[in-house]
Amino acid sequence: MSSPLQTSSSIWYKEPYVWLLILFPLTAVVGGMITIRLAILSNDGLVSDDYYKQGLAINQKLERDKAALTHQLQAALSWDVQRGKITLSLQARPDYLLPLEVNLVFHHRTQTGFDQTQLLTRFDERQYSGTLPHLPVGLWQIELNADDWRLTKAITWPHTLSTIILQAN
Repeated sequence: MSSPLQTSSSIWYKEPYVWLLILFPLTAVVGGMITIRLAILSNDGLVSDDYYKQGLAINQKLERDKAALTHQLQAALSWDVQRGKITLSLQARPDYLLPLEVNLVFHHRTQTGFDQTQLLTRFDERQYSGTLPHLPVGLWQIELNADDWRLTKAITWPHTLSTIILQAN
């Protein structure tokens, strides 16, 4: 006779409910290991080692913006993608002597490895030219600077217009 409390005994690894119970913790462990591996091997492009120094430098950058406003600077930046050329027309107060060279910096919004700097040289009284770098598609911050001033503008590349205006704010 068999008693009602007696159950059929089977081997544990042949039971589907055991594997169902093991599946969830095992998935969490594997997912955790993958996350740790990605965190160790990936580049934290947005995290800066010297964030405190960058915070202090903000005041210097604001002074450069004020200097651009004082000089009443306005720039028209044009590019020809086919020829790979950049042309800059720079306007300022009549008493301000324009520099011989101007830096054009392309800052990528999320990947600092894509940042590029181009030197634009003056070929006319208010005209500058340089080479257009290869820019990946994305959001860019354009910075035009020289001496004690800077002009900035955010764009999406490829830009729909071939000319943009940068003004001191």
